[in-house]
Amino acid sequence: MYQGKEGQYAKIIGTGGYLPEKILTNADIEKIVDTNDEWIVERTGIKQRHIAGENESTCDMAEHAARQALEMAQCQPEDIDLIILATTTPDRIYPSTACLLQERLGCIGAPAFDVQAVCSGFVYALTIAEKFIKTGSAKRALVVGAETYSRILDWKDRGTCVLFGDGAGAVVLEASAEPGIFSTHLHADGRHKDILTVGGQVNQGEIVGSGFTVMNGTEVFKFAVTQLSKVVKEALAENNMQADEIDWFIPHQANMRIISATAKKLHFPMEKVVTTVSEHGNTSAASVPLALNIAVRDGRVKKGQTLLLEAIGGGFTWGAVLLKF
Repeated sequence: MYQGKEGQYAKIIGTGGYLPEKILTNADIEKIVDTNDEWIVERTGIKQRHIAGENESTCDMAEHAARQALEMAQCQPEDIDLIILATTTPDRIYPSTACLLQERLGCIGAPAFDVQAVCSGFVYALTIAEKFIKTGSAKRALVVGAETYSRILDWKDRGTCVLFGDGAGAVVLEASAEPGIFSTHLHADGRHKDILTVGGQVNQGEIVGSGFTVMNGTEVFKFAVTQLSKVVKEALAENNMQADEIDWFIPHQANMRIISATAKKLHFPMEKVVTTVSEHGNTSAASVPLALNIAVRDGRVKKGQTLLLEAIGGGFTWGAVLLKF
């Protein structure tokens, strides 16, 4: 077992992302449900979303993102001693999609497991990986968010089908004496379980209840803006930092109205907010790592900058991570 040291950080050394080839534009959505491009853009900021191919799995997308992150980190799969995969749409009831990914990569023997916190899944998974590294239980971790969310959408429900898409994002974390993740902050409130949910369950091979996403959009918006603002302030206070010390705010890419309202409440100028929702919609657990990877690869996010990540998902679950890239 790798032995951590006092003052040890978990530092991101590689990022990766993947979006399926198939694109569903707002014009395409207009042919499916009673809506239009103007309404979708005004209410959500989304212009298109990517949809997994018929034979494309959550693990397929996770593998693409993971290999990109490993390449940037200059790591081989056998260098990884922990895999955590955040998903709401696993390929099987069991084993975990993390185990399926482990087989693909060939890093057999390292602990591998899934995390289910819906859109907050990546923030939860990143937090867990950071604790493994800080306690000396891992030296190098692969953290992935991957979703085939299109498969739990009712394509007759215009309130939900316009919002979501498929994709995967990944990071490689490494133990480092240099600053990396400063703090993580996780919360949940199960009293709101019915506001955003897929309520069905499998019983004797049949789905009992609904297998589709159900959402009260108004309540999600109000809760999200309130709690995301609180958790970001919590992260800043924990580290004695002010909002203007953050180089990039990288929020969950759910909806531009939520992103803009949260940024305004926190006094983050929009030019310091990474937004990718217009191009791929809400990809749930893949959303934050996808946005991070895009901003890293287009040169906005640079080594040494301070980043604040946040997300909220069904449960409700929510959280934030403050780090130096």
